[in-house]
Amino acid sequence: MNRSATPRCPVLHGEDFAARPQDAYAALRETAPVAWAEIADGVHALVVTGHRAAIDLLNDTETYAKDSRAWAALQQGQVPPDSPVLALMAWRPSLLYADGERHERLRRAMDDCLARISPHQLRETTRAHSAALVARFAPDGRADLMTGFADMVPLLVFADILGCPPEFSNRMVTACQGMINAGPEAGLAAADLAACLAELRELKKARPGQDFTSWLLAHPSGLTDDEILHQLVVAVGAGTIPTAAWIAHGLRLLLSDDRYAGDLTGGAVTVGRALEKALWTHSPMANFSVHFARYPTQLHGVPIPPGVPILISHAAANTDPALAGLGYENRSHLAWSAGPHRCPATGQATVVARTAIETVLDRLWDLELVEGPVPNRHGPFHQCPASMHVTFRPQPEDVPLPAATSSGGTA
Repeated sequence: MNRSATPRCPVLHGEDFAARPQDAYAALRETAPVAWAEIADGVHALVVTGHRAAIDLLNDTETYAKDSRAWAALQQGQVPPDSPVLALMAWRPSLLYADGERHERLRRAMDDCLARISPHQLRETTRAHSAALVARFAPDGRADLMTGFADMVPLLVFADILGCPPEFSNRMVTACQGMINAGPEAGLAAADLAACLAELRELKKARPGQDFTSWLLAHPSGLTDDEILHQLVVAVGAGTIPTAAWIAHGLRLLLSDDRYAGDLTGGAVTVGRALEKALWTHSPMANFSVHFARYPTQLHGVPIPPGVPILISHAAANTDPALAGLGYENRSHLAWSAGPHRCPATGQATVVARTAIETVLDRLWDLELVEGPVPNRHGPFHQCPASMHVTFRPQPEDVPLPAATSSGGTA
């Protein structure tokens, strides 16, 4: 732990944080727009809660770098080797941890391959998977839309986008959930995901198709095998669990907030409004965008030493009291991050989230949210409800469903 941190700094993990994250963010704000927090047992970081300070850091590539090999405590053996945060913070050869020309090269490959995904086919694939999932519990009259729907839709869609054979899907679901939950199993889950995607990479080398993995392998940037693997890890990890959380938060707003629940006949317009508000109030990635100062500096008057991880609290920055009255239609939120490392798949995530919600609202009759407090899942990085129980009028089992497509791309 850095000497600047105190033993009594706010804790961004565990049951209390999962139940009341805003209490931790309020405590951080009392100190400064940048303050120390414990993000796992024995692991501390600076956390940026001010919206303006976050934007300044995210756009200052001269002062701040993404390469986590600069993490002094990790290099000195002060971070427990089994710490759950290592699954997402330890360095890997992907664009998430790259700077400068190397980041530009890896980002160009990611952007070009994402651009080949057909929006129309992505909608149809999402609709088919969503409808198939709903059909599993539609006769029951009750469901957990978190574990039984929101968690599953992005994984199934990504499996198609990546060109996965059917047997890969369950492995990806299990590995991604274990990794992002930042629990004791996070390291093993990250290794399982990497092993699964390494097998997929070799499969596509032998039998390329019209899918994201094959496009990445053939991209003129000439990515190495390791770079291919970890680009896939980033695409799956960053594209699935946050999208699942976004679907859940959007659905919860639509079912619980009178400003939306009373206007579900508004269809796509109402769903879009709810999703925009959810990005402001419940950023799917709560605390991430890890950076390291290249040299001793200050951020909005707070000393920033080199070698210390600095997390952007997207959740706290988006609810910064300084932004009061801005309006949820304004898109200056930081749910997608900002600067050169801004999320490259905002369009695709929006298609998946909106289509999934529209499908479940269309297919379940008299849908009602079961009331009661619901904590977030544990871990410092994401903001995802642990469950979302609903009731509805049971449906017959013979409701016709469209068939899922096998690819999300175009030639």
